[in-house]
Amino acid sequence: MDKIKITGGIPLKGKIEIGGAKNSALPLMAASLLMEGSVTLSNLPHLSDIATMANLLVHHGVCLNINACSDYKPGHDGRVITFSAKNIKDLTAPYEIVRKMRASALVLGPLLARFGTARVSLPGGCAIGTRPIDLHLSALEKMGAEITLDTGYVQASAKGGLKGAVIEFPKVTVGGTENLLMAATLAKGTTVMKNAAMEPEISDLANCLVKMGAKIEGIGTRTLTIEGVKNLHSVNYAVIPDRIEAGTYAMAAAITGGDVELLGAKREIMGATIDVLRQSGVEITETKNGIRVKRTGGLSSVNVETEAYPGFATDMQAQLVALMCVAKGTSHIAENIFENRFMHIPELMRMGADIKINGHTAVVKGVDHLSGASLMATDLRASVSLVIAALAARGSSIINRVYHLDRGYERLEEKLRGCGAIIERVNKE
Repeated sequence: MDKIKITGGIPLKGKIEIGGAKNSALPLMAASLLMEGSVTLSNLPHLSDIATMANLLVHHGVCLNINACSDYKPGHDGRVITFSAKNIKDLTAPYEIVRKMRASALVLGPLLARFGTARVSLPGGCAIGTRPIDLHLSALEKMGAEITLDTGYVQASAKGGLKGAVIEFPKVTVGGTENLLMAATLAKGTTVMKNAAMEPEISDLANCLVKMGAKIEGIGTRTLTIEGVKNLHSVNYAVIPDRIEAGTYAMAAAITGGDVELLGAKREIMGATIDVLRQSGVEITETKNGIRVKRTGGLSSVNVETEAYPGFATDMQAQLVALMCVAKGTSHIAENIFENRFMHIPELMRMGADIKINGHTAVVKGVDHLSGASLMATDLRASVSLVIAALAARGSSIINRVYHLDRGYERLEEKLRGCGAIIERVNKE
């Protein structure tokens, strides 16, 4: 099992290419199951989660054609893959694949809508909370699906096809919105989703579905109206840049007192992250090819709560906690999305951070400096928060169990080394 060694204290300076959004690419890949034609996606990131979804689609019978690379934007060569689901042979998503990644559950809606039946293992992924899919299932039931749970599998059927319905989610669910959005494109009649998630990745999925021939209104709002169609057609589509990856490197630049241009980053989908960074004393400016992140003075404490988009993303909470460890004053960072997403805090405290947990709020009192330590990664975003802290710490840090990082950050060491960081991946002895 690999580990990463980082020697901190070096301001990051240079350019970092931002890849395609993992959280957008995964549902877009699942959407290929909706039709016999092909979906060609460009700007796909090189990540283990992408490979896991690809393996699941291949298991179902999807044919993949990797078409080298594209020049999606200056300096980036995102992967291009064509997915053809003409000959689906298996409607079961097995535990062996689904356990690796929660997003695997996104095949449920497309399979059920197109074939009238699906059997999907209950999902796995990062251990950051229960993250049940009950909202997905209850919404599908309102569309006429019969659903049973059997030995860890969801068995769903809709013999007469799914039917349009009015669905109001009791709370915002990103995965539920994506699953139902895909299912509703082929349902009979009109589906209205209220209290739908508004994340840019959902708008990306909706825009792609529209290009495939779906009829969707209200994109980017809390209410989505989908008029079902009989068939969808082939499409070429570029995945949006990853706002979480961009925000992560912005935090890394900020904590080291660096000056980094994030190539391909889009300011308009990073609003809450940019606002918080500016409040903390970081200079953010838009450039021709992305955004520039620069810090010349000290960091100031901030008070933040994670919220559904357009609020501050839960996927940026761990990175912000790391940044606030060396800010002047005391920060209060509340986690309102997942109940078990403070696992990075004990590791940061090993580096000298002064953090107390009060219910679902991390109270972070800034310290003069962090010190290098041996650390254990627990989930994707917790892992990268330790990288951020180690980049600013005095001395060297060793981060173990870094396979989590490979799920969401492509070429992380290479990108950071390009900006002057001393970082290397080594094999565990």
